[in-house]
Order: sequence, then structure tokens, then C-alpha cells
Amino acid sequence: MTDEKKLPVTPEILFEHLENLDIAFELHHHEPFFTVEDGLEAEKDIPGTHCRNLFLRDKKKVMFLVVLANETKVDLKKLADVLDCGRLSFGSADRLWENLGIRQGSVNPFCIMNDKCGAVRIILDKDMMAASRVNYHPMDNAMTLGLSPDDLIKFIQETGHQPEILDLSAAAP
Repeated sequence: MTDEKKLPVTPEILFEHLENLDIAFELHHHEPFFTVEDGLEAEKDIPGTHCRNLFLRDKKKVMFLVVLANETKVDLKKLADVLDCGRLSFGSADRLWENLGIRQGSVNPFCIMNDKCGAVRIILDKDMMAASRVNYHPMDNAMTLGLSPDDLIKFIQETGHQPEILDLSAAAP
């Protein structure tokens, strides 16, 4: 069972990694939340664009980590067209753990560092990337970490992944 396993990258390891890359960030502690709605109250006092993450898989078993602003709405059928892939569905908790080393409710773009074989495509919402600051859980949904979009790209590229910045407006419901 994945809940009993220790995270391969703890928040502390992530913070140290960010510091080693000279990436500035601001950390906020709050009650844990598992959904966008759960976090609305806590996020009011945290500056920047608040984001969510979708771990998806298409019918050809290609996996995607789609990182988008909370306000960006997507229809999975239309998103498949934007990504030029087969029908999309949410990845299972076991697949999420196996590929990104994270549990549901704490998915974040930083967990791409656990994808050592490059099996997951990371997609970044163009509108989210236009913000001055973006916010994500740093492996733990009782914290929010804010940083610049440029530093997010720097982090992702350092993991050996090439982020794809896409306009997701065509995937709106």
C-alpha cells in the first residue's frame, strides 16, 4: 500500500535541491487540503497564482502531468485533442506512486524529479506561466510553495525533462 511507503523526495530534500539550484521560494504552512475547493480559504492569504495538477494517461499508456492554474477549466476529451493524443483518463494511485513518487492530493510539478526514465510528459498551462508567481504543494498538502515561473522551468529542465507550455483554452468545457 502506497500510504505506508516513505516519500522518495521529502519536502526537506526538495527545499535543499531548490536552494542548490539558487531558486528563491516562499513557503507557507496551512491545514492540509486535497481539492481546490478545500484550499480556497487558506490560499486567500498566499500571494500568486494557485495551481492544480492532473496526472493523466492516454489509451496508448502515455502519461502526462498537466499543471494549470486553478481557474483554467479543461474537458479531458478536448484536452486530448490539444495534446494530440488518445483518449485521456486519470492515472491510478499506484501508477502515480510508481512514476512520480507522490500520493493523490499532493501531486505537484516538483515530483517530476522522481520520473527518472522520462516516462511522463509535463505540460504547463500558458496562462499560469504568465503569472509573476506560481504556487504548488511541495510534496506535502499542508504547505504551499511559491516561486517564479522561470524558476519552475529551470527546476524541471534540471530533472532532464522539457516542459511543454501550451495554451489550454481550446480544452475548455
